[in-house]
Amino acid sequence: MKNLKLEMHFAAAAALCAAGAANAAVVVWNINQVVPATIDGLYVNVETQQAITTAGSGLPGWDLNPYGTSTTGISFFWSGSTNGASAGVRLNTVAGGTTSGSTLSSLPQGFSIGAQLTGGASGASFGTGSASFTTTAQGKWTLNAINYFGFRFTNAAGQVRYGWGAMQVGANAATRTLVTIAYENSGGSIVVPAPGAIALLGLAGLVSRRRR
Repeated sequence: MKNLKLEMHFAAAAALCAAGAANAAVVVWNINQVVPATIDGLYVNVETQQAITTAGSGLPGWDLNPYGTSTTGISFFWSGSTNGASAGVRLNTVAGGTTSGSTLSSLPQGFSIGAQLTGGASGASFGTGSASFTTTAQGKWTLNAINYFGFRFTNAAGQVRYGWGAMQVGANAATRTLVTIAYENSGGSIVVPAPGAIALLGLAGLVSRRRR
């Protein structure tokens, strides 16, 4: 039994180091914070890893703001909509030809977020908008599940960075927790992870930061 535990320990350590090397430029924040069903919601500064549930004026440099009291969708407010400012990823065309317009999309595993958006339906772009909920089409959000959204933001040095967020949604849209935020700190693209990979990615990010 002791040998088995030791072998499992070394295997886990090896996997962690490999993941850390592969994601050396990825910064992971396991924020695990409820998004209140209020007009303020949750204001988030991605780079400084700060969040507040009061007016955004209390958090200088905030990047994204999920909010709203609706039970059928979550509104998202961004710090700006011009090139280089914060914005969310949307899929303008989804399966079956249904258009989601400016609606913030729930992204599939493997979707690449960067200067080029690839891996989902055609017509992906950055923009503002809210999230809607159904299980019938790609890009729509699903209740009682973790949904991944993509975004870009401008860091303190004025550089554009790309990231994704994982949000757990409950039985309706007013029940939600922002679980994890990750971004690529060199300016490169970042890929939406496989389900269940967030915990390992978070540990890998911690290892990579300690090595610097």
